[in-house]
Amino acid sequence: MEHEKIVLVGVTDIFFYTKIRDAFKPAGYGLKRVTSPDEILEKAKTHAPTAIVLNMNDPGLDAATMLKTVKRETVSNHIPVLAFANHEEVDTWRQAKELGIDKIVSRNEFSARTLALLQEVTQPRTT
Repeated sequence: MEHEKIVLVGVTDIFFYTKIRDAFKPAGYGLKRVTSPDEILEKAKTHAPTAIVLNMNDPGLDAATMLKTVKRETVSNHIPVLAFANHEEVDTWRQAKELGIDKIVSRNEFSARTLALLQEVTQPRTT
């Protein structure tokens, strides 16, 4: 069997996490939940993930700090990050872009195109 590709997921809402898992699992992705900057770094080192998915509006996460941590550390700064946030939260979007996020979309777009968006950010970059 092909080695499972790991995606770190910063989402505390269990129903939304399950929806993400159900979208990714058939395509051969395994999920690992992350809820803190230390945990995201630890799992990035341990699992060599294909991508990171972050809910920028999750009250149970410090997503901005998690993103800063990922982008600051050599072990993880190359991992593509896909985030979603409420579309009306302009400051959150601006901050995510300043922190080096690869792609940020609205929660609705993320829900509608979950797997396609992951595949977009994990494609080899062409310059």
